[in-house]
Amino acid sequence: MTNMGKDRFQRVNDVNIKNLLAIFCHKDQMYMHGKYTVSSGSNLVDFIHRPKYIFGMKRLQAFKFELKLTGCQKRLLYRFAGSSRFVYNKALALQKERYEQGEKKLSYAGLCKQLTAWRHAPEMAWLKEVHSQVLQQSLKDLERAYRNFFAKRADFPRRKRRRAKDAFRFPQGCQLDQTNSRIFLPKLGWLRYRNSRQVEGKISNVTASRSGEKWYVSIQTEREVEIPLHPSSSAIGVDVGIAQLATLSDGTVFESVNSFKCHQKRLATLQRRVSKKKKFSQNWKKALQAVNRLHSKIKHIRQNYLHQTTHAISKNHAMVCIEDLQIKHMSKSAAGTQRVPGKNVKAKSGLNKAILDQGWFEFRRQLEYKQQWRGGVVVVVAAKNTSRTCPPCGYVSGENRPTQSQFVCMKCGYENHADMVGAINILRAGHARLACGEEVQLGRSRKQEPTEVIQALVA
Repeated sequence: MTNMGKDRFQRVNDVNIKNLLAIFCHKDQMYMHGKYTVSSGSNLVDFIHRPKYIFGMKRLQAFKFELKLTGCQKRLLYRFAGSSRFVYNKALALQKERYEQGEKKLSYAGLCKQLTAWRHAPEMAWLKEVHSQVLQQSLKDLERAYRNFFAKRADFPRRKRRRAKDAFRFPQGCQLDQTNSRIFLPKLGWLRYRNSRQVEGKISNVTASRSGEKWYVSIQTEREVEIPLHPSSSAIGVDVGIAQLATLSDGTVFESVNSFKCHQKRLATLQRRVSKKKKFSQNWKKALQAVNRLHSKIKHIRQNYLHQTTHAISKNHAMVCIEDLQIKHMSKSAAGTQRVPGKNVKAKSGLNKAILDQGWFEFRRQLEYKQQWRGGVVVVVAAKNTSRTCPPCGYVSGENRPTQSQFVCMKCGYENHADMVGAINILRAGHARLACGEEVQLGRSRKQEPTEVIQALVA
């Protein structure tokens, strides 16, 4: 067993050295000053893709399909989603009530006992029609929401609204018949789905969710995979923007699809129709369905384009360097308060819409997991002065950008597109981040050889 562990570790080391020696073959790149690097505490360099991934050799992957439902099956799905939402909201109200009375918050086991009492109560006997584990998963979601709140990763848990996000999860008991394109869910029976690809691995859980008028099933699987080795050895810097979604340091440009902007007028027209209808009438429901369909179309266009873009980048480059953008703060409203009103609210509102329409966070998330699956690496660097620094001479000034898209160095006269300059500087910062490692950030001046850097990262 000990020799097996050593052999696996040696294989990981050989794979990483083979990937990165082609990148850090230049002496200046290896000994580059680390002024563009970010602190190691932010955990931004995911070089060996977490020890669990490398040594556990397990991949969690979800396969999402559209369900082909009858009217009876669709009503059952709505009933399951409504029961899950009811249990979540009732448990949240119970926790708030205990807090107001000065009592300790119930644990997950205590909430499960309460769930058993609710299911046996005469006024809530309809909860027995829903699988008990589905309702328990709602309590787990509430516990996770509380943990995220106490860890300051999210706001306080809020009540779930009706038809806002219908979803429920089965942790076990599901069966998949891919030959006949159907899946078995407990207390729901066999449901047919649009089989578009082969599901690989062992099923760990199944989630049914609604988007617009359509229901989807997400099958999460777990399977053993080999240590990935990226076919490419190139490194690239990526600068995301609004006019162009992504500009690469080699000159490649991915244009913005702007799915929300293209359908904004149509969406406003449909929303005005909803406002003129009598609430909860049949015409109001039809108009609301049209709005939901358009929202789903906008989302699917954006998701499809992001998948195409990230697939092309991760397929052709072993190392991808991107900026650490704080999107939540960048898209924060500038309306202010009545006492202190905001400035340039209309312009800031348009900028926020444009930022969120690009899907920068989803772009980074997809790049990270796709690089993990292919054996590549994503290096995230600080965004400060990436588009104000001259690549040839290193002069930093806000005057280097006379316009949003133009870059002209005030010192050496270098001219280029501002997004291209940002991508070049991001790539350089990524090299410095990965080459210098912890030695530069701790203030030490000892230079390391490429193999030493890689061995330190692996260790």
